[in-house]
Amino acid sequence: MCTVVIDVADGGARLLAVRDEDPQRAWDDLGEWWPDEYPGVIGIHDRRAGGAWLALDPASHRLAVLLNRADVLDLPESEVLSRGSLALESVAGRSPEAPLRMHGFNLLEAAPHGSRVLHWDGIELRETPVPGGVHMIAHDDLDDPRTARIAAWLPEFAAARPDDDGWADRWITLLARSAELSPDDDRAIIRDNNAHGYPTESLLYCTAEVQADAASARSHVLAEPGRWDSRPSGA
Repeated sequence: MCTVVIDVADGGARLLAVRDEDPQRAWDDLGEWWPDEYPGVIGIHDRRAGGAWLALDPASHRLAVLLNRADVLDLPESEVLSRGSLALESVAGRSPEAPLRMHGFNLLEAAPHGSRVLHWDGIELRETPVPGGVHMIAHDDLDDPRTARIAAWLPEFAAARPDDDGWADRWITLLARSAELSPDDDRAIIRDNNAHGYPTESLLYCTAEVQADAASARSHVLAEPGRWDSRPSGA
């Protein structure tokens, strides 16, 4: 139940991404974890499968974020492949093609020439171009009003659309305000999903941007999963 807010403009994109995952699943913060297979790529590393939740290639200025979604995949679990390679392959210029032996996902791909979301439900792989402006995505479609946090907060993020170098601080301030909700509230972005039957909680958030002349990402790990805390000085 991860959440991404993205602002697409001519020549690039900026985003705020919140990762929800089982706190017991081992992972590593933003770094170069794949020097042999994906040299120079930085990302959030999943130790169990070896893949990435978010990946950025500063050389190609490509960025990708993986979000889970429901599916109707009809395969034994022993034959299902990990989705962890998707973001890494994407920033290497190799987007997924159907059919896929993977559970459902939304793969957000951002680059200076444009952004899109690839949706996989176990049967069909769909593409949604991300138009200019501010958008949100979680476990359903882009800007999907069925997702309570999108209905509640997309207008707020759009109103705070980044227009200068302080964009990340503006969005993080709004993220902090959203965290005044209980983490099990359907409208919450910083989440504890145990009450909804999923053993996942918000672990961190990242801000990132890709432009024709630059690409960067920064992360902040929450001190306690599913609970907001202020950023350390200088972060």
